[in-house]
Amino acid sequence: MSNYKHPFPALAESSEAMTLDDIVFMNRHRAYGAYDLRKSYPEVLRKAVLLGIGLFLLLFIGPILYGSLAPQETEYSMSEFEVMDIKPVPKEEKPLPELEKPKELPKQTSVRYRMLEVLKDPPHEELPPPVEDLAKANPGQETIEGAGPEEVAIIAPPEDLPVSENTKPAEVEAKAPEIFEKVEIDPQFAGGNEGLRTFLMKNLHYPSPAQRSNIQGRVYLTFTVEPDGSLSNINVIRGIGFGCDEEAIRVMKLMPKWKPGKQSGRAVRVKFTMPIVFALE
Repeated sequence: MSNYKHPFPALAESSEAMTLDDIVFMNRHRAYGAYDLRKSYPEVLRKAVLLGIGLFLLLFIGPILYGSLAPQETEYSMSEFEVMDIKPVPKEEKPLPELEKPKELPKQTSVRYRMLEVLKDPPHEELPPPVEDLAKANPGQETIEGAGPEEVAIIAPPEDLPVSENTKPAEVEAKAPEIFEKVEIDPQFAGGNEGLRTFLMKNLHYPSPAQRSNIQGRVYLTFTVEPDGSLSNINVIRGIGFGCDEEAIRVMKLMPKWKPGKQSGRAVRVKFTMPIVFALE
């Protein structure tokens, strides 16, 4: 056996149970706090690492879990469309059934009977002159003795005599039919709104100056729908120029007869306003 002796017998006896901190603080005062801090440092470090890993996993996995569990929002799509100012087709009003007229009772034969009235002082009534006296004289307000009818002569006026203003026949001016702006049944194109759209697409030509200048817009026209359905007084109240106004008037003159507007059951003249759209594809 070896005769080697450990320099620190106490340390040799408890070396298996001592740590590095125990060796460092051997024979030193351990109540200042440094020993406790070094003793508890590994445990605090382990807890801090575990807490950091947990927070990192929570921040990384949290949004993924929320995106899979949260309800998906509905996406809406917006699209632009153009609305034309076209009046709706009025509903046709059905006529009410005619009531039967009451039967007239047969008329009974009757004779007018004049009631006589008794007057205290009846006025003196002059009887009309006999027919013989009227044959010799003209009727008048008073009886005048004068020349016989054979002596009376009627002289015709000369031909070159100027005619007095009072004797000229009055000239009666014919009154033009009234133009309505609002009626019970509005006028409309023969084929309705769809027929009007088809007619414009077929006959309307885009002017070359407007195409080169990239001009687009609406041309507002006003016109009168006559009782027979023809169009008159076609005018542009607001245009865009570059030949579009003239093209709109040309197409309006090519239109067939419309269905006229009606007021109180009869066709009347109606003033109508309509836009024509010029748009480049």
